[in-house]
Formats: sequence, structure tokens, C-alpha cells
Amino acid sequence: MEQQVSGQKPEQLKSEQDDAEFMDRLDIADDPIRIDIPPATPVITPNTRRQNYKCGGVSLALGGGAARGWAHIGVIRAFDEAGIDITMIAGTSIGALVGGCYLSGHLDELEDFARSITRTNMLRYMDFTLRGSGLISGERLAKRMAGHIKDINIENMNKPFVAIATDIQTGNEIWLHDGPLTTAIRCSYALPGVFQPVENCGKLLVDGAIVNPVPVSACRAYEPDVVIAVNLNNETFGKGTVIRASSYDGRGSNFVNLHSKTGCQADMDEEESSSWLSKLSADKSKKNSNSKSLGVTGVMMEAFNIIQDRIARTRLAGDPPDFTIRPRLKDMGLTEFHRADEAIDLGYEEGLHRLAELERHDMLAVVG
Repeated sequence: MEQQVSGQKPEQLKSEQDDAEFMDRLDIADDPIRIDIPPATPVITPNTRRQNYKCGGVSLALGGGAARGWAHIGVIRAFDEAGIDITMIAGTSIGALVGGCYLSGHLDELEDFARSITRTNMLRYMDFTLRGSGLISGERLAKRMAGHIKDINIENMNKPFVAIATDIQTGNEIWLHDGPLTTAIRCSYALPGVFQPVENCGKLLVDGAIVNPVPVSACRAYEPDVVIAVNLNNETFGKGTVIRASSYDGRGSNFVNLHSKTGCQADMDEEESSSWLSKLSADKSKKNSNSKSLGVTGVMMEAFNIIQDRIARTRLAGDPPDFTIRPRLKDMGLTEFHRADEAIDLGYEEGLHRLAELERHDMLAVVG
């Protein structure tokens, strides 16, 4: 009778013997055991994809500017014609509208809509209201926009996209990089006082131009090779400066400066400054002639434009792009959406001109 190992049952002993025989047959008793486990397929969630995505290539920072923003369409057309692949877009206000439609494949529909706007049919999309926190609820415009992009989520698009918005209650800059594209765009262009704020992510969001008019910083977060900004505030000569005005003479501070000097020095200063002062006075007289016709909305838009220009200068000085395109939009007003043909053409012309300059200086050679 075989002697059993103390503390082991016959069934347990037989199982251990079988295991030993199996290992002997494999002939790996003297070698270290190595098991090759295939790598697991990573689970990519929308948040993970956006946080870890490095786009490289050329990214665009499309600035805000209301009706002037139709120029973004022309600039993008110039890029496509030149065969330059845009790998990522960050947009503010109408820049978010154009950028989102482009990356979702609906820029043609947006351009057709923009070119169809006239002074009269524009009123169809202005659902004015005396209730709420804006002159326009924005529902009609949102429905018109949702006709093409209502079922598109940002995280499902082929390339990264960020829409910039502002939390009206905290002043925080909000980067909308996932969720419904329509909602993100609407948040980004909700001009305070004109459009009602949009509730999203548990926040009340308004136009992103309040905090980041030309979102270069959002592009940088995706580590592109080149960041190109499209700044719509080109006509800045004689604007945004500090002027010491005199109430006794139309020449303002120039009156004080000239009378503090004597003889030919004052005459020389006056003659020297006449070239640029004539332009300033012409611009001022033009503005003054239209000042009575601005209206409440016009005053709000012009005030917002001043704020946006000041903030853009500060942000771009601290985080400049690699290259800037400034369409020459002349005297185009912020509310003149019916001038889309002109804006798109001017954007296209400036885009071609600046891209030729980039190629001439081989500035896109670093693009991987």
C-alpha cells in the first residue's frame, strides 16, 4: 500500500503529478517561462482622444468679427486651392461657425447661405424678444444651422476642433472640444446683449471673443508645427490709441502742443503731422457723420469691437502665432452680413497673397 504524503488527499496528489508530467513534455523545465501577451487595444473615449491628440501640421486660429467673419471662408478656400492640409482649427464667434462647418464637411452649405443673405431676408433669422437676457433668442438661426450639422459631435470629426466661449457668471474661458457641434458654435457666437446666453455643461456661455478673440493658445495646446491666425481687426490705424483732447479746438491735443512751441518749430511739426492727421480727421469726420445713425445695437456692436480689439492685442502679444493673415475688409461693419460676397472675395485674395509669401520664404518647410 502506497504511503500518502502527509496532509494531501489522493485526488490532489494525482493532479500535481499530472501537472508535472505536462511541464516535462513542454521541455521548459530549465528555461524561464516566457509568455507573449498581445497588447490590449486601447479604449479611446472622446475626452481621452482630445487630451492626448497631437495634430502637428498647420492649425488655424480663426478670430471673431461678426459679419467680417465671412472672410474666413475665402481664406480657407485659398488654403484648399494651395493644397495645404489644415490639421486643426480653433475658432471664436463666427470663426467657430466657419471652422466647425469646414471640418464637418459643410462649408459649401455655409457659403451658399452667407451669399444668399440680403438686407431684407436677414430679418427672418432675427427672432427678437423682450424677455430673457438678449434682444435675439437665436432659435431661428440655430434651427437653420442645425439643418446640416445637428447630428454631428465634435469628438467624432476627423480632425480636432475647439470653439471658444465665455462663462458669463465666472469670466472663465471655456474650450468646447466635444459634444454637439451646433451647441458649441452657438455658445461661441452668443454676443452678450444681442443673443441670449446658452446653457451648456452646467454653465451660461456667451461669445468667446470677450476673453480670447483670436484663439492661438487653443491651437498651441494641440502641438501643431505651425499656427496661422486669421485676425479680422485689420483696420486699426488711428484706433485704440490715447488722445489728449482739447475742448477749445477741433485739433485736440495738437492745439496744445503747437501753442506750447514757437516759430518755425511749430510750423514744421504741423506740416510733418499733416499727412497722417489728414487721414485721422477724415476717418473721424466720417464716423461723426454716422454717429447719429448707429442705434442701440450699433453702439453695442462698436463697443464690443473696441473691447475685442484691445483684448486681442494683449493676448497676441503674449502668445503670438507663427504667421498672421489680416484680410483688408475696409469699412465693412460688424452687422453687414449681407456683404458676404465682398468679404469672402477679400479673404480669398488676402489668403492667396499671404500663402505665396509663406512659400516664398519657405516658412511651411517645418510642417511634418
